[in-house]
Amino acid sequence: MEVLTYLIPISLVLGGIGLGAFLYTVRSNQYDDPDGDAQRILSSEWDEHPKP
Repeated sequence: MEVLTYLIPISLVLGGIGLGAFLYTVRSNQYDDPDGDAQRILSSEWDEHPKP
């Protein structure tokens, strides 16, 4: 049970680092893809009503 006193803080720190990295990527607009959206709307490859 002594191990838990080390593992819990380590896991919280690693989770915080992961959350911080995710928030950094969201704020720096790394998930925006305006060119992809413009091309996707013209393509018939991804249709909302696929053929059976």
